[in-house]
Amino acid sequence: MNHFNHFYSLIAKNKLSHWLETLPQQLNSWYKESLHGDYGKWQRILENLPNTQPSTINISDKVEFGLTNDISEGEQKRITSLLKKLMPWRKGPYHIHGIHVDTEWRSDFKWDRLKQHITPLDGRYVLDIGCGSGYHLWRMRGAGAEFVVGVDPTQLFVSQFNAIKHFNPDDGVHLLPLGVEQLPELKTFDTVFSMGVLYHRRSPIDFLQQLKQQLRPGGELVLETIVVEGGPNEVLVPGERYAKMRNVWFIPSTDALTGWMKRVGFKNIKVVSVEKTDFSEQRKTDWLENESLEDFLDPNDENKTIEGYPAPLRAVIIANS
Repeated sequence: MNHFNHFYSLIAKNKLSHWLETLPQQLNSWYKESLHGDYGKWQRILENLPNTQPSTINISDKVEFGLTNDISEGEQKRITSLLKKLMPWRKGPYHIHGIHVDTEWRSDFKWDRLKQHITPLDGRYVLDIGCGSGYHLWRMRGAGAEFVVGVDPTQLFVSQFNAIKHFNPDDGVHLLPLGVEQLPELKTFDTVFSMGVLYHRRSPIDFLQQLKQQLRPGGELVLETIVVEGGPNEVLVPGERYAKMRNVWFIPSTDALTGWMKRVGFKNIKVVSVEKTDFSEQRKTDWLENESLEDFLDPNDENKTIEGYPAPLRAVIIANS
């Protein structure tokens, strides 16, 4: 599978080489399955992106590749049109040669909340599980990480990541179309991020164990998820939908979540941030045709979801394996 051969050659020479025992077969299976979806159409969009030479690359305080003056007006219109064919853009924002990909989420807000609390990423191997289109992968690399890998099986997110990487083909940043359940016990990464995934898992305890299995001994987990207020036994189990999302299974309090993490062997567990999601962080834009936060909350009480549950409260928890 040519698309990932370069990645294989890179990890063959670093401390992820043992991943080659399972990875090629898994990615080959994903590629065969992707032929039945929209992935081929999105690949053709990527093939039509013009090759450019960005005069500037900034991933330390934003994700910006190139300036407006680097390309012609026609090329800018062409890039904008092609990127809009990959809508909806949920995580970002991105700045490509003056084009502002104004995503639904201001993912930089989340990064700003957690970056001051994590162990510095300089020289570290980092894994981001459920990384979406990969915005935070670039910020992790910009914070000094040596090798950053994101995993997310969603074809559209993989295509969006590849569209952005087209303008900065950095060998230190990669996205693989895998689910967490497909990861072997790598026990290699210095830092593992999981942001906005836990509540989508039917078995959150198993998920926490899977996260731990990716970390080297003493490595750091950065876990961001929706929580509810309450004591150590408080866990919300929504009905068919939560904030119009079908696949939300368990939303614990921070005390309950801390207890779960202790049960699977995490140490030095710290809740470093608890913030209510507001309309400046998640909102409709021209790069999103779907509904957003204002549609998910009770129009008469923004402290409740449209179904009457507590509105999303997001916590960041840091721990060691």
